[in-house]
Amino acid sequence: MQILYGRRTDDEKEITLVQTKKDSSEIEYTDFPETPFITEKISKRFLKNKLIFLLYVRDNVLYAATSNIEDYDALDAIRIATGFEVKALKASDEDILRAIEQHYKVGQSSVDEIIGDIAPHDLEGEIDEDIDHLRDMASEAPVVRLVNHIISTAIGSRASDIHIEPFEKILKVRYRIDDILHDSEILPRSLQAAVVSRVKILANLNIAERRLPQDGKINARLGGKDIDLRVATVPTVHGEGVVIRILDRGGLVLDLKELGLSGKNKDKFERMITKPHGMILVTGPTGSGKTTTLYAALEKLNTPDRKIITIEDPVEYQLEGINQIQVKPQIGLTFANGLRNIVRQDPDIILIGEIRDRETAEIAIHAALTGHLVFSTLHTNDAAGAIVRLIEMGLTDYLIASTLIGVVAQRLFRRVCKRCKKAIAPNELEINELKYIAGGDVKDIIIYKGEGCKECVSTGYRGRIAAFEVLAVDDNIRALILKSPDANTIKSAAIKTGMKSLRDDSLKMVMEGITTMEEVLRVIQES
Repeated sequence: MQILYGRRTDDEKEITLVQTKKDSSEIEYTDFPETPFITEKISKRFLKNKLIFLLYVRDNVLYAATSNIEDYDALDAIRIATGFEVKALKASDEDILRAIEQHYKVGQSSVDEIIGDIAPHDLEGEIDEDIDHLRDMASEAPVVRLVNHIISTAIGSRASDIHIEPFEKILKVRYRIDDILHDSEILPRSLQAAVVSRVKILANLNIAERRLPQDGKINARLGGKDIDLRVATVPTVHGEGVVIRILDRGGLVLDLKELGLSGKNKDKFERMITKPHGMILVTGPTGSGKTTTLYAALEKLNTPDRKIITIEDPVEYQLEGINQIQVKPQIGLTFANGLRNIVRQDPDIILIGEIRDRETAEIAIHAALTGHLVFSTLHTNDAAGAIVRLIEMGLTDYLIASTLIGVVAQRLFRRVCKRCKKAIAPNELEINELKYIAGGDVKDIIIYKGEGCKECVSTGYRGRIAAFEVLAVDDNIRALILKSPDANTIKSAAIKTGMKSLRDDSLKMVMEGITTMEEVLRVIQES
């Protein structure tokens, strides 16, 4: 949508609408100019708060990308400051923040300017043992600006994590974007104490404690969006390292199809979660999206007639209408202890963040036996492995067989960039991998790869999607569980009854142009 705003007369309190042109599509980041209109009359802080990015001037009209084309006061303020008529073009929050961070004094040159503002004596010597001095240094304006720059740049780049890593001579900052780490800034090693202390102050951590790991949380608001930052510090031989996990509440996807569950997998999973009682497990490595899948299931089940309680470590996102409990081992609130009290709260559905030990697993199974629908996660390579893992924990096989509804295994893959994706003919290796999925007909197989563009920062990928393996526990699987089988036996039996393996689901996404063979081989290492 495009709206052109004219000048305001003295008697008018609203902006005069000169011309309106409706357009169903938003402009995207790739439509932004390489050299945008930048003026000192409009501050970066104002643009970030209002989520506006100034594009270019044409025929005395300043074109501006904004996520809220009805923010008349902000647009009128820009008109008054610049003297140009203003035309608003609709764009996403993410693209606007990304552009602001790129063009408004962002980059290594601006980092150098910030470092140059720090007093020389603060850049010399080892970590100061004087806590008051350390706190003062961490509160100096240049250090504050530097840490704010690191965080805002990461958010604008769609990063999921910020890594601040001290080495012998440098302090390295890296961002994890779509599961891949990218170098960002190289800072002087002498800044390590000030930067880490600043982050610890924001997260309410003890800046005097540098020998033990610490965990904390920062609640931030950027561009009108609420962002949660999970901070974890760890002592290394060169000083404390920091990892900041970025949790964007507005970016949480709770639609099963958007997550990657489709077709028979989606139908099987939806049937599983509508059971009145029993246990459902989601498995996969750390960072594979297990919690998001469980949140999506809870969102689908979250109705006024159900009481849902979760116990998590940590509570990653707050869900409306759901009672969520944060584990606190330091005061004795563990998964097992919390779960014992949860069952007394008359819940219909219980989510346990992770089954880590036999005690938690036993309580979870008994909750499922007594009429509750229980969701949880395990760290296993595939769905069948979760059943074997429960047996290895010492749980009775007949209890597992009678309570387990199903197991979902998943992995996250990078999506091919939609902007630069290109159809190509597969090579011999790719043809051999795709033969089964294509039903043996390999003549017309076409796959896609990203060539690299501005939108995907020349990686060929943008965003992520999950592949799934959904194992529904039927009578055949129950009979096998009672025989304490190995994972391969369970998996083979499930595939015979229609289960699609992780490998098959991911190769199907290659055929559909969603991801690439290289990405599948990177994530799933199967012989």
